Amino acid sequence: MPYEPPMDGDAFRRAGHELVDWIADYWDRVEELPVLAQVGPGDIAEVIPATAPKTGEPWETIVADVDRVIVPGLTHWQSPNFFAYFPANASPESVLGELLAAGLGVQGMLWATSPACTELETRMCDWMLDLLGLPDRFRSTGPGGGVILDSASSGALIALLAARERVAGQWRMGELVAYASEHAHSSALKAVKIAGLQPDQLRLIPGDGEHAMDPVALRDAMIDDIVEDRRPFFVQATTGTTSSTALDPVPAIAAVCKDHGAWLHVDGAFAGVAAVAHEFRFVNEGLARADSYSVNPHKWLLTNFDCSLFWIADRQPLNAALSVTPEYLRNAASDAGGVIDYRDWQVPLGRRFRALKLWFVIRSHGADGLRSFIRNHVALACDLDARLASHPAFEIVAPTRFSLVTFRHVGGDAENERIRDAINASGRAYVTHTVLDGRIVLRAAIGAVRTEARHVNALAELLESLA
Repeated sequence: MPYEPPMDGDAFRRAGHELVDWIADYWDRVEELPVLAQVGPGDIAEVIPATAPKTGEPWETIVADVDRVIVPGLTHWQSPNFFAYFPANASPESVLGELLAAGLGVQGMLWATSPACTELETRMCDWMLDLLGLPDRFRSTGPGGGVILDSASSGALIALLAARERVAGQWRMGELVAYASEHAHSSALKAVKIAGLQPDQLRLIPGDGEHAMDPVALRDAMIDDIVEDRRPFFVQATTGTTSSTALDPVPAIAAVCKDHGAWLHVDGAFAGVAAVAHEFRFVNEGLARADSYSVNPHKWLLTNFDCSLFWIADRQPLNAALSVTPEYLRNAASDAGGVIDYRDWQVPLGRRFRALKLWFVIRSHGADGLRSFIRNHVALACDLDARLASHPAFEIVAPTRFSLVTFRHVGGDAENERIRDAINASGRAYVTHTVLDGRIVLRAAIGAVRTEARHVNALAELLESLA
């Protein structure tokens, strides 16, 4: 039998309109849904047939199952009452950009496979460099440049691979040592393991009283390794740690890295985008001395996952580490050396057209709109901070520099676990915890696209009622 597609152009138009309407309706009603999925392990799989259908099903049946099967098993990251982890923004403009990218179906591994995909991405990295006030050493017109990856975890990995490439041939793998704060994201350890190093080749450096990396302890650790004939080659600093948005002292860390020839990668995944507002550009301090830097617009800048920006001051070691050119990828533009082939800036060969959604977001909101978005969330976080600080049952654990409030009930770990579980079971909000100084701490990350003052006030009231 000849293949007959189940959906022609007219059917696609109808289905597309219906699905966009469904998404818009979902956004309108998501506030009323329990934020945390109220199902147990296996509940969703139980209502999905164990085998695929033999014949195609009507589109109407498939869409109806979104409500019947999928929605009950969702944790609603787009809910204005989502305060867990960090936000995962999905503005209308970014969703439309994602739809267009899917419809175009571009495979952007080489400049030649779609010049617009590559050149828009390069321009978006430079736009974001200007919007965030980043150093010119990361601009694409120099020896470095930017790329859009899937996550800051990938950024950490390729930075480490570039750092390894820079010392290749001089030191054996087992002699290399990497360093990160004890409060760094787990991606640092994962990058070390993927790169072929052993877990004990990553040194976790203790933090100071505000949970930022101690540069004196970093220097001491490097000296100890040098005495043992090991080579410090990579340091990951963080500007806005996951637990408390602590800011590692990048200028002091950069000085230590320079003294010992180590690559400095800075992870600004969440807090880095705050620099669109000039008053938060302290988050950029020291970046002029960094070798690479990552931020995630898909966390707190209105762009849906995945969209992580990575900049590097010198792309040569990165490309040397990642470039492989089989004959079937050779083409005149690449051979001439006058274009960027982003396949050489990442681990996979294939690439999605991620730049489209960022282009849509930036043009729709403009610099002023992006700044207003960030400032609004920071103001809401400061209000929550002040309210909890004035309550006798709560204490603020770390400074509220951006839109994350870290706090705890003074009654101890058991009380904080009880409050967290009660909030999440209620369906009215979702918060997560961390551990700082050996104590359980609650986190309220404000940053969803639709979060307003009334949602933060409702969270505060819920906390007070559980105190």
